Amino acid sequence: MLLDHWQEALILLHLSTIGPAFLMGTYIMLNKKGTEPHKRLGRVYMGLMLLTALVTLLISAQLGPTLFGHFGYIHLLSLLVLYSVPKAYFAIKVGDVKTHKWNMIGLYIGGLLVAGAFALMPGRLLGDLLFSELP
Repeated sequence: MLLDHWQEALILLHLSTIGPAFLMGTYIMLNKKGTEPHKRLGRVYMGLMLLTALVTLLISAQLGPTLFGHFGYIHLLSLLVLYSVPKAYFAIKVGDVKTHKWNMIGLYIGGLLVAGAFALMPGRLLGDLLFSELP
């Protein structure tokens, strides 16, 4: 699969934001909620997730059907992130812990686990890079 330099740069930016977001998200999910570290890491995590979602919208789908020759089904997960992060942020600002919690769980599952599983599939750039035999 040949990509132009802009697409390669966007993919590298995406990987550089999603890696730390995955580590932070996992740490946050597994540790006590409401603490200062949770709040600080949560803000950074939300920022990284928003940035990575915006970047992914600029990356052209390389597999499957596309809309406007650009957007693929995986871009729906970017929209999930762009909805869930503000929803969770504003929910916690008004003390709605339940809405915050469920949006953050959905963000972690959909925005990281499901999207990550799709990214590792055969025919996808990351999956091919990690699992293809080298010549």
